[in-house]
Amino acid sequence: MQIDFAQATWRRALYRLHPALLAAGVAGIVLCAASLWFAMQMAEQRADRERQIEQLRASQAALSKRPARVAEVAIPEAQASAVNAAILRLNVPWRSLEDAIGSATPANIALLALDPDPKKQLLKITAEARNSDDMVGYVQVLKQQELFVSAALVRHEIGEQDPGRPIRFQVEAQWRAP
Repeated sequence: MQIDFAQATWRRALYRLHPALLAAGVAGIVLCAASLWFAMQMAEQRADRERQIEQLRASQAALSKRPARVAEVAIPEAQASAVNAAILRLNVPWRSLEDAIGSATPANIALLALDPDPKKQLLKITAEARNSDDMVGYVQVLKQQELFVSAALVRHEIGEQDPGRPIRFQVEAQWRAP
């Protein structure tokens, strides 16, 4: 039986403590200190990254406020006119023209060529007919199409060497701007 009438102090409690518990306590204190140091490092890195993000946002806002500089390239006049002409040819309303010509062309008219002039909005139609009545009737039907402002017979010739002697003719039809 152990009888101890001494006052309980912290020094006495440490003296009576088992060494394994003392080692576990020291290890716990070291781990707490290490985790505190690690947390402080992480907080510092996060603050650095937030500062960097703010700097990037500020620089991006400054860049977006400035107008973008486009390098000026001198384009020769010939090249510019060639490009504009190609764009005009690409912007011809082909679907509307084909629909209008397809609905106006009877079976007794043979279409040979369609040649658009986008600057003048003029379509040159080269065709063949068996007789002059079919040719004149075709021009009249083209004039009645909604897409065309006017249609006029420009020239015609009779194919003397072809069997059946067809009449080859050319019509100029001016279309409406879309």
